[in-house]
Amino acid sequence: MTNIAIITARGGSKRIPRKVIRPFLGKPIMLYSIETALQSGLFDEVMVSTEDDEIADLAVQHGASVPFRRSAKTADDFATTAEVLSEVLTNYEERGQTFTNACCLYPTAPFVTPVLLQQAFDTLQTRSFDCVFPVQRFGFPVQRAVTFVNDRLTWLQPEHALTRSQDLQPAYHDAGQFYFFNVAVFRQKGRLLTDNTSGLVISEMQAQDIDNEEDWQVAEFKYRLLFPDKKRS
Repeated sequence: MTNIAIITARGGSKRIPRKVIRPFLGKPIMLYSIETALQSGLFDEVMVSTEDDEIADLAVQHGASVPFRRSAKTADDFATTAEVLSEVLTNYEERGQTFTNACCLYPTAPFVTPVLLQQAFDTLQTRSFDCVFPVQRFGFPVQRAVTFVNDRLTWLQPEHALTRSQDLQPAYHDAGQFYFFNVAVFRQKGRLLTDNTSGLVISEMQAQDIDNEEDWQVAEFKYRLLFPDKKRS
């Protein structure tokens, strides 16, 4: 059995320029993902998929592999994660390398720990799932969401307007950190979320979507609280 960690780090981020190498509490944020993957001991290969020379050089300096560059097609704003992963796996196959399992680890996921990766891998293996990834519970019942119609608020699901919160089914969302998956199944189906996918429930403190400056500040605040003794460089 062989495992690969694929860190998807394109250089052309728009909302936060050069996001994957921007210092997060004093260290380029991508390095958290590289170090976590290496420290987990789960992977035969830890690689970074990028089209950017600066990102590639930084990755290699810190122990990751960059055996080839990402294509222009999968480095644009419209490429899906599945397309990026397929390209990486195809490139390895053309070099005679195949893997049993893979973990797509995002470069802006500093909260991921080796323990969480191990838990995901153990769940993937012992339960024979196609894919496992972290999820977070919505803080408010999604069934009671409201929306604007002609500047007026209305229920998205009027049938639940008076339903007690405790009687509604909990809903979860992708934490946006990583996907641990069976390569053969992914190659066959071309997607990560199948009808045999499971999740690890993590707390609101254990992840932060980072799309703007405020998100970045919140993420650093959470990290300081979650890992008060962690050394940063």
